[in-house]
Amino acid sequence: MIKISIFYPNTGKFDMDYYLNTHMTRSIQLLSEGKGYHGVSVEKGLCGATADSAATYIAMCHFLFDTLEDFMAAFMQHAEELKGDKKNYTDILNTIQVSEVVISR
Repeated sequence: MIKISIFYPNTGKFDMDYYLNTHMTRSIQLLSEGKGYHGVSVEKGLCGATADSAATYIAMCHFLFDTLEDFMAAFMQHAEELKGDKKNYTDILNTIQVSEVVISR
């Protein structure tokens, strides 16, 4: 199984309400129809290593698919819509990482 992680550094504006209730609702609707989809999680950064330090990432999103090919097939047919919506919730340059899940309990 692979995980596609999208990291939003805590460096700019981020409309969490829009992201959760509009963008992610639509993303889940579209991508969950794809072959090999296993789920998604979204995390909201609260703080860093200490309670009084800023979170490194304001938000993180993680999609689980059987293979990268499955994810790409699901995403590419909706890429224009999903990427085009980014301006509605953030001005942050996000980072994407693809990982192999080696332990999950």
